[in-house]
Amino acid sequence: MDRSLLENVVQFLAVAETLSFTQAAKILRVTPTAISKSIRNLERRHGVVLFQRTTRHVTLTEAGVVLFQQLRHTVDDVNVAFHALSHFRDRPSGTLRLTFPHLIMTVLVKPLLVEFRKKYPDVILDLSLNEGTVDIVAANYDAGIRLGESIERDMVAVRLTPAIGWSVVGSPAYFARAGRPETPQELTGHEAILYRFVTSGLPHKWEFSHQGREFSVEVPSHLILNDRASVVSLARQGLGLAYVSDLEVREELANGMLESVLREFVTPDAGLFLYFPRRSQTQPKLRAFIDIAAEMTARLEFRERMTLPRLRDPSI
Repeated sequence: MDRSLLENVVQFLAVAETLSFTQAAKILRVTPTAISKSIRNLERRHGVVLFQRTTRHVTLTEAGVVLFQQLRHTVDDVNVAFHALSHFRDRPSGTLRLTFPHLIMTVLVKPLLVEFRKKYPDVILDLSLNEGTVDIVAANYDAGIRLGESIERDMVAVRLTPAIGWSVVGSPAYFARAGRPETPQELTGHEAILYRFVTSGLPHKWEFSHQGREFSVEVPSHLILNDRASVVSLARQGLGLAYVSDLEVREELANGMLESVLREFVTPDAGLFLYFPRRSQTQPKLRAFIDIAAEMTARLEFRERMTLPRLRDPSI
């Protein structure tokens, strides 16, 4: 596009609408001399006279009338286009693109979506369930939900859950067959069901801490998967031990389908956060989602759902 075509157009429209260089100058907050110069430049650039000027009157020439009629329709279209932006500014609308792991859909996002859809029916939710690390800026997402330690430092992060505990779990049948490890080092005599990270392709290290020392244990395994739900499912079937978060196995631990060991050797993680680029938080659609997420996760019943119930000691 030739940008020079737009030069002095605003000044021309102001004079054409008021038929006064003085009034046009007041509207645009410039001097009448500046308006006259703009009109002369416009006429010189296109080689036509646009206004007839006397000491008392200003009128459009035939060429000026044609130009004014054409530009007025265009300006009306521009005004309509910019007015439409207020729709986005004044109330949540458009498409909100979010990314989060599968697990979070069940325990966190589903109840949030119910409330959000009731309150903001004009917003289209485009959800991507992805276990891997996602660059939300490069992938054009508005926001994501991840564990705190996996979020880039240049993101704005809003806490959604308390710290989340982790442990090693197994089925009662597995422990009856293979025994219960009492220290992480004893895991070398057990069978692991390992999770492989989607993005890096590396298996999840089983990390522990004791008396201020952090270390990992390499547990023998004949099962490696890149789907966390499958890891939990196979552990329920007694095929091995799994290193998982409390969120993933809350129901299984509560009903006794899985039992937890070595909890005292695993440091809880930071919890789940909603994160987004700083420039995005002014969007009404994202602001609305942030507000509803913060409101819902602050409720006592939600926080209780994020915390493990008192577990029966399987050794008793």
